[in-house]
Amino acid sequence: MADGVYLVKPNIELEEEYLDFYNEWKESGEDMIPWVISKDPADFAGMVQFLLDNEKGVNIPKGWVKDSTYWLVNDNKKVLGVVNIRHGLTEKLFNIGGHIGYGIRPSERRKGHATNILAYSLEKTKELGIDKVLVVCDADNIGSARTIINNGGVEDASFTEEDGNVVKRFWIEK
Repeated sequence: MADGVYLVKPNIELEEEYLDFYNEWKESGEDMIPWVISKDPADFAGMVQFLLDNEKGVNIPKGWVKDSTYWLVNDNKKVLGVVNIRHGLTEKLFNIGGHIGYGIRPSERRKGHATNILAYSLEKTKELGIDKVLVVCDADNIGSARTIINNGGVEDASFTEEDGNVVKRFWIEK
């Protein structure tokens, strides 16, 4: 794994760096993946508390599972990406969400950060006692599929959503 990049839990000390990450993504017009980065950071302390509460199972919506969010940062504290690790699978997560959802900010892609964030996330799932991890991506996301395979992903049956979008599903055993 790469030197100089690591996962940190969301924290208010990184507000400026996170807002830079968030604003770059918003300006790109791309879908915000994983879902947690679509959370409005206007009340930054409240957003951080929400993310930390989710990990403890505090005030999570009915039908949801506990999840842990981490930010991938470099030695300069720049937020490069975000990962959301679900501690269990609902039917929806089994079909289209998986245990791990991650995203790398547009300006930092194609630098190996996705491979790193997934590898670090697999260490976290192991700590949670999840030995068989489901990771998914849209069928047209070749880069993400390659990243998952490079981290040991074995393709399972795909899932087709109601709108026709095909989700590729991969299992990684650690």
